[in-house]
Amino acid sequence: VQLQASGGGLVQPGGSLRLSCAASGSIFSIKFVDWYRQAPGKQRELVATITSGGSTNYADSVKGRFTISRENVKNTAYLQMNSLLPEDTAVYYCNADVKTGWGTSWTGYWGQGTQVTVSS
Repeated sequence: VQLQASGGGLVQPGGSLRLSCAASGSIFSIKFVDWYRQAPGKQRELVATITSGGSTNYADSVKGRFTISRENVKNTAYLQMNSLLPEDTAVYYCNADVKTGWGTSWTGYWGQGTQVTVSS
């Protein structure tokens, strides 16, 4: 199983970006999908979570600005980021709990990270 994160880039404050996290390989089911971020010199922090049923949760710092979603038929999750601030600058990683077959256990996988830079 591989997770491919994409969509990062350089954006001005107040701008928007949409990150994607595409899962490929032997996938039977995906439970939680999380987006994390890690800024230079800081610990990795949880930004947003979405369950298989579509329930979502956000860090206080991004509530009202970021939206997490998923397309189960495409095994893809998204993070729509609006009203971006310089403090949103970080490498963004996706993480997913995946079953590779009936009766197997849930295993967590990480994407490779995509850089988001918010600067004028």
